[in-house]
Amino acid sequence: MLSRTASSLYWLGRYFERADFIARLVEATVRLDALSSRPAGEAAWASALAVTDTEEAFSAYGEPHDQEAIVRFLTLDAAHGGSIVHCIDRARNNAKAVRTALTREAWTAINRAWLAFERRTDLRDTGSTLRLVEAVQNETRGFEGAIHRMLRNQTTWFIRLGQAVERADNTARLVDVKYHLLLPAGEQVGGVVDRDQWTTILQTVSAVTAYRWLYNDGLRPANVIDLLIGRPELPRSLAASVEEAVDILNLLAKRTGHHGEADRMARMRASRVARTRSSEVIASGLHEYLQAFIRENDMLHEAIGRQFKFH
Repeated sequence: MLSRTASSLYWLGRYFERADFIARLVEATVRLDALSSRPAGEAAWASALAVTDTEEAFSAYGEPHDQEAIVRFLTLDAAHGGSIVHCIDRARNNAKAVRTALTREAWTAINRAWLAFERRTDLRDTGSTLRLVEAVQNETRGFEGAIHRMLRNQTTWFIRLGQAVERADNTARLVDVKYHLLLPAGEQVGGVVDRDQWTTILQTVSAVTAYRWLYNDGLRPANVIDLLIGRPELPRSLAASVEEAVDILNLLAKRTGHHGEADRMARMRASRVARTRSSEVIASGLHEYLQAFIRENDMLHEAIGRQFKFH
């Protein structure tokens, strides 16, 4: 496979996964804002910018940190990489470059997601916001299903590798945002607002039901952290994402006959995550652990690019 084809497939996976995550984040934050007092709602929207690492880009606009401005920024503003429309447009451009390698179902899901934003310049109300992000999630789920029904070859493996790397980054940033998301004055740790914030994190990764199945002592932050970092049963956990990256790199190595720097980095990272205990992470510093994970994930991304000669 040509390196530029592999690169397009990998970035297609990353961008479409990112679009799905931002859509989930916007939906969960809309619902949290509706349940919160105004100070808590403002903190929730500020946290959405922190998760997507777009605080500086948004601040340059000089707009208030409210739902209307931030929703528009995260959904419809194509001028920065943290918006859904930007991610879908980049995913579609990469898909066009490898159109013959994709099934009709995969291409249709990408194109329908892109068409949802065609000629859309604003969102009238909360209802229109929720309908838009639901449409995006429907198409990303359709794309995911189409990928799993395609031939298990280098095409699907590079797409899934991009998805695994992106998913790991997204989940780490999502958990880390609780470090930034301060409770309003008068609110207690473990109080209503605190529980709403942790529930929003679970909703963003579709893990509310999974949490209830695995933990029977109510909503506890330590359990949420344990679930999202160390439980490989949860597809969007760090443990599941790092295991999937190792598995896919192994499949690519068997097909191509080449192992490299990315394989070694991915195996070492997976071994460390498997030995990690959430209680130790909390005791030593959750924020520091997650920031180190995000940096390591970026290093793996760069190693993948070198190993497969992405341009």
